Amino acid sequence: MQLVIRETREVVASEVKEAYTFAKRLKGLMFTGRLPEWTAIHLAPCTSVHTFFMKYAIDVVHMDDQSMVTGVETGLKPGKLGKKFRGTHSIVELPAGTAAKTTLVPGQILVFEKGEI
Repeated sequence: MQLVIRETREVVASEVKEAYTFAKRLKGLMFTGRLPEWTAIHLAPCTSVHTFFMKYAIDVVHMDDQSMVTGVETGLKPGKLGKKFRGTHSIVELPAGTAAKTTLVPGQILVFEKGEI
């Protein structure tokens, strides 16, 4: 599954891992190596994240229940609590720097698609 900005068709992540159970959301990216470029993890339902027990920074995209971006947090360093954005229903964690390589901004709609564009 990949993640695409609906309006521009820009690919944000070419591989999205799902974290839809309590156990998968709890583990998230803790105790993992660096997240590969153009890979993401989608946590749902989820309203905030932390980077405790991580050794690398991440970008965090907050979305509402319609997949509209409610906030973008860049370079969340290890051992930190993430910000909270009103209306957040799910979160996508990306390698640090991904948001800067794309046109991600609040208000955009993100689409999860099977296969390649």
